[in-house]
Amino acid sequence: MTEILVRTPGPEDRRIAITQLVIAGWTGRDKVAMEHHIAELEALGVARPARTPIFYRAAAARLTQEPAIEVVGADSSGEVEYVLVASDGAFFVGVGSDHTDRKVETYGVTVSKQMCDKPIGRDFWPFEEIAAHWDQLVLRSHATIGGRRELYQEGPVARMLAPAELIRGYAGGDRLAEGTVLFGGTLAARGGIRPADRFEGELEDPVLGRRLSFAYDVRQLPVHG
Repeated sequence: MTEILVRTPGPEDRRIAITQLVIAGWTGRDKVAMEHHIAELEALGVARPARTPIFYRAAAARLTQEPAIEVVGADSSGEVEYVLVASDGAFFVGVGSDHTDRKVETYGVTVSKQMCDKPIGRDFWPFEEIAAHWDQLVLRSHATIGGRRELYQEGPVARMLAPAELIRGYAGGDRLAEGTVLFGGTLAARGGIRPADRFEGELEDPVLGRRLSFAYDVRQLPVHG
């Protein structure tokens, strides 16, 4: 179990005890494009998922809201995702990064999810505030590589399964268990997946003119043997 800070537009921040961390994979709505991408990854040695979407479990302690993470070696990278948090019978929407060890991913996707911390932002929106215009939200990330900040990912959340469908796929109903964090899937990286020294992500709401954002530095630990 771990605890995260959730800041909402309401008057009070809240701390939520998280007991389950779930990483959803292969959540694209375009099944033809998704199959093409699966084939591309198979050619690189990444095993085909057992089903789509698929839900990987990782330790709740992997969640972090710190400004930096430490990783082993130079084979990991971030990816921006919308994040759902269940609390008090409702759920909130935030943004985070499923930072993953890509080398480990080639022989064990589930293991790779456990290898790296999962940074998330501190600010969240109640889902009911954005439910009516969900598909207009935009995910975006920037990566700083070799001192240069560049756009890494960008696209509408409409490319991925909506929260209700994702929750049904995982939980078999319309509710998440109390204390669950569910990552909703990601977008293709512009120019291909690559490591970065700093990763920034955001979820933009163009209808209400606001955005959620987070950022973290990546510190590489040496590999000796």
